[in-house]
Amino acid sequence: MSETPILWIVTLAAIALTLWRSRRYIVALAQAPGASRFDQPWRRLEGVAVAIGLHRKMLRKPLSGILHALIFISFFVLFTVTIEAFGSRLFPGFSLAPIGGDSWIALLQDLFAVLMLLGLGLAVYQRYVLKPARFSGSSGSDAAIIYVLILLIVSSLLIEAGARIVGGADGSWRPVASLVADLLRAFSVPTHPTERIAYWIHIGAILAFLVYIPGSKHRHMFLAAPNIYFRNLEPVGMAPAVPSERGSPGVTSLAQFDWKQTLDLLSCTECGRCQAVCPAYASGLPLSPKMLITDLRDALTNDAAAPLVGGVIAEETLWACTTCRACMEACPVEIEHLPKIIDMRRHLVDEGHVSPMLQDALSNLTRLGNSMGKPSKMRARWTKELGFPVKDARSEPVDVLWFVGDYASYDPRVQDVTRKVAELFTAAGVDFGILFDAERNSGNDVRRVGEEGLFETLAQSNIDAIRACSFNRIVTTDPHSLNALKNDYRHFGGEFEVLHYTALLAELVAAGRLDIAPAGGALVTYHDPCYLGRYNGGFDAPRDLIRAAGYTLHDMPRCRENSFCCGAGGGRIWQGDDGVKERPSENRIREALGLGVGMFVVACPKDKVMYTAATDALGVAGQLKIVDVAELISLREVPAAEGYDRVEGSAING
Repeated sequence: MSETPILWIVTLAAIALTLWRSRRYIVALAQAPGASRFDQPWRRLEGVAVAIGLHRKMLRKPLSGILHALIFISFFVLFTVTIEAFGSRLFPGFSLAPIGGDSWIALLQDLFAVLMLLGLGLAVYQRYVLKPARFSGSSGSDAAIIYVLILLIVSSLLIEAGARIVGGADGSWRPVASLVADLLRAFSVPTHPTERIAYWIHIGAILAFLVYIPGSKHRHMFLAAPNIYFRNLEPVGMAPAVPSERGSPGVTSLAQFDWKQTLDLLSCTECGRCQAVCPAYASGLPLSPKMLITDLRDALTNDAAAPLVGGVIAEETLWACTTCRACMEACPVEIEHLPKIIDMRRHLVDEGHVSPMLQDALSNLTRLGNSMGKPSKMRARWTKELGFPVKDARSEPVDVLWFVGDYASYDPRVQDVTRKVAELFTAAGVDFGILFDAERNSGNDVRRVGEEGLFETLAQSNIDAIRACSFNRIVTTDPHSLNALKNDYRHFGGEFEVLHYTALLAELVAAGRLDIAPAGGALVTYHDPCYLGRYNGGFDAPRDLIRAAGYTLHDMPRCRENSFCCGAGGGRIWQGDDGVKERPSENRIREALGLGVGMFVVACPKDKVMYTAATDALGVAGQLKIVDVAELISLREVPAAEGYDRVEGSAING
């Protein structure tokens, strides 16, 4: 019997079985609510080219990146073998010979078969010898099945080519297959049966691979590129708004996630990069971003009636998140973990399922506009210890409107830093003012906790107060406030030019408006705040100030985009430490202690609070001093009268 009808039958059967195994996922995507992800096609394509073509995120872990690149590139080259294997039998007379199938294509096939085996060997070495902790929770059997299928595909194609060479085919372009042919001759292996057996093993392994893919994490072979293409192109600091068509703020079922959020679940590679950088996971809390995604994915095919929130995903898992965004930064296929967590938190808040400490903070924010429970009239009390008045931006125009933030205003551990910033602004002749008791919490963490209604109230109050002022731009001490004012307020038409205070100070230093007395080059390290760095790209200004102040910077191993969270964000600062084995802030201090520095420099009021508490808890406050960037800057002494004239003159001109 001819092989052609047999191959047609098994190929069509495999395709049908693959579609049948994919049916639930196809239906879930088709029925999911819409998402606006079709804009800026060239920018989207550029992102795919960088992420996949250059392996930008993959190569952050060199071994993983290299082995994946070897397998990835080899897959495309060896796909020509698949085309030949099926095409020559399904369509008799088909051949790649006219375009080099027996010459340069044959050479590439041989060489990349070896590279594929090399990549496979590295993958096996990594998974079963090195055993990275980030693989914990991933399917080991899934990986093993794929490894075996790849080995069968590559080895069978080499044996088939070798058998053809033994049978008289030209082997001049196939150095590797020629070596295989020599082995077959040495063992007197029958040529024709070997070629036929190798061919059908090759075909069978490819079709088995195809059928297996729908139930495997290796779906990402087909879904990674679309998932990257349809990534969110809005500012990374903008939390998802509640869709107008949704009946409630949060989600209560998987069916409420839009098609991109559903595509995320199907694209996960289970690589564990998100898990490896998660501060909640590192601290022992019940959150692994990887397992969150895979649990949601598995629920797509689960007929059980378990509720989404509190069933598929435990409440404790959702409240563990610090919203630091490290998981999304690390994900090579652009999975969006945080929007899902925020949407599920919205449901918990709507149902009143919040801890007593968080409820107290939200109550204070509702009544008083701050989480500390302090009267609004006390917000500007820190200004009374200054040697100069601070303008009320509500009653007179200013160049710079300073949105101070809660911790910088109220917390005694941070107020000295706030006064130092005010003194530096004044010394540089900055014409600034504040909102006094009209300022409210920015709502950044309120929104990420899931209290959307309260966030809208706080945001609108601040927007109204800001719009009533005459100013050119806003500066803020708090990265969390920076993010809300710069990004989230756009949902309400509040579009302002917003700077972090380190950016303004760096600008003033560059303009020669601060006469700094440089220190003696002492070695310090610096912590990148999540909402300044990862969310808003504010990496350089703090470092420029540290160097301008005369210090030598020694970055920590986890820095810039890969910085490790202090543990305060996403409302975690308003919750207890139940279940925490090691606070993220203490983990970070241990990292800094290994550098041999005497100062740990911060640029966020919450960081000042968290890391001061961490050094006290670890008993290392004498070894490592927690210092804000502003506190590093010492100005040269000038005569009082001269300094007064210079400052006042600059302020008037500003």
